[in-house]
Amino acid sequence: MNAAPSISLDVETSGLTSPDSSLENLMVQLDHFRRQSEQLSLKNELHRRLAGAIDMASMVEAYSVWLMPLVEHSLVSFKHIGRKRQHIFCSSHGPKRRRGIQTIEEFFQGLGVHHSPNHLKKGSFNIHCWPVTSDHDTGFLVLLRSGRALTKQESRVIENSLEILTDTLYRVMGYEDLFEQSRRDALTGLANRRVFEERIGPIIDNSRRHGYPLSLISMDLDRFKLINDTFGHAQGDEVLKQIAELFAGMVRSTDLLVRMGGDEFLLVLPDTPRNAAKKLGERLCKAIDKLNVTIPGAGRLGISIGLSQWQNDWTKEEWMQRADEALYRAKFSDRSKVCML
Repeated sequence: MNAAPSISLDVETSGLTSPDSSLENLMVQLDHFRRQSEQLSLKNELHRRLAGAIDMASMVEAYSVWLMPLVEHSLVSFKHIGRKRQHIFCSSHGPKRRRGIQTIEEFFQGLGVHHSPNHLKKGSFNIHCWPVTSDHDTGFLVLLRSGRALTKQESRVIENSLEILTDTLYRVMGYEDLFEQSRRDALTGLANRRVFEERIGPIIDNSRRHGYPLSLISMDLDRFKLINDTFGHAQGDEVLKQIAELFAGMVRSTDLLVRMGGDEFLLVLPDTPRNAAKKLGERLCKAIDKLNVTIPGAGRLGISIGLSQWQNDWTKEEWMQRADEALYRAKFSDRSKVCML
């Protein structure tokens, strides 16, 4: 008769022959296996949540939701100084939310590119900060909690999660960089035609829905071709970059400034009647003149502007055609001028 097969639990018995000692060692190992299983389950859950995040904002939110049952907190944020990326997710509401966001914004102002305090007490808040590094590229994960500071065990939970979070954060930032590049004019950094086509429909819909005025400015540089012919395209590119920077500093964050190609620009002005848009156009003309870009034998570089205010019975194409017609009149009547249709 064959002996029954033995099952080993890999319990160390050398020097510990009593049943009580063997049982104690077994319980220690089982507890260790249980904790390992719990940690694996938590990591799998974090992987699952982050896999559903499509950008940095949703990733920070998913991380905060995963972390909350393990480490109570008011706010989680990720900031990357070099890439100029930042997102804050706050689970609080009302005045506490405003105080928390203000506290983090103030903390970020003193944040160094390569180092920061690991723990800082500011008012009623505790701020905890961890570097998030990939290939010598460093961002910072920041947690804000009202009341007590984190315990060592709570800090360890976050530290153990950073490996998973780091890989996914940097991968998503890479995707966002590529996506952003596809939506920006490579020379000037302004929004490109693709962005215009994506945003103009919703902008028009909002104007219809809320009844606010909407104006479109079409711009074309005067005598720009002579700059390329006289000084070369490299100098022409420098002029375009200078003008784009000038324009960007004169418009609101709610406006849509687009380089359509060459020396053609569009400016969409929500909640702006045509008279106010005309005043802005005139300021743009003066600003270009003050650049004092002189072309030998042809005078100074200027800009012609066509302006049209949206009408509810127009299509987008009709509106843009009106602005182009106004630009044509400005360019062939008296350059460096604003015309309205």
